[in-house]
Amino acid sequence: MKKLIGILGAIVLMAMTFSASAAEKITVFAAASLTNAMQDVATAYKAEHKDVDIVFSFASSSVLAKQIEQGAPADIFMSADQKWMTYLIEHNIAKNKQDLLKNALVLIAPKSSPLDNVLINNNTNWQAILPKDERIAIGDPDHVPAGLYAKESLTNLGVFDKLSPQFAPASNVRDALMLVERNEAALGIVYSTDAKVSDKVKIVGAFPADTFRSIEYPITLLNLKASDFYQYLNSPQAKAIFEKYGFITK
Repeated sequence: MKKLIGILGAIVLMAMTFSASAAEKITVFAAASLTNAMQDVATAYKAEHKDVDIVFSFASSSVLAKQIEQGAPADIFMSADQKWMTYLIEHNIAKNKQDLLKNALVLIAPKSSPLDNVLINNNTNWQAILPKDERIAIGDPDHVPAGLYAKESLTNLGVFDKLSPQFAPASNVRDALMLVERNEAALGIVYSTDAKVSDKVKIVGAFPADTFRSIEYPITLLNLKASDFYQYLNSPQAKAIFEKYGFITK
């Protein structure tokens, strides 16, 4: 009897091992601003595909693109700007891309801030809303897409050089958001979608759309095994989730 039980136990263990190994793993490298939306999209997808395991790596698009270039095993890449997608295409790592989403650029402050309804244009009195001893959180304007958009807008508004000494540069847009959440920065420049997932900040202004390039999220399929999930990102179910978080779908 003990021998029979041992054999049955071994069979069960083998079945469990086979089941675990049979699960298809899809690795998605996605811009940090997509974190909440993509986690929800993956949950919805896995409810219908229980044999698929979706693993994410969220970071700045520049960091992810460099990791992919160095051989990181990504099956899908979702960038927060065109620059780093183009970079992979030009280096023959990605073959093509699809523009999936759009976003907006906003000015945020802690919930407790007295600021409200800041009109951002060429006449904005930045000295009044950001005293010299205060800081403004921003994605690193040399590398992070959100920071690059912010730099472009502030430059066109004629205040980038004036404000740059007060920048609190962050490694990605979510880190910039966190600085404002913690009251370590009086203001922050983030995507509209990032502001909407936090209950610790408020949107106090929106940057004019004609002062920066359209914020587009291109995606690319790097491994055919992820084709089904890649196509699911265009489904009505996925689009509804993206729109819930404030993204503009195409």
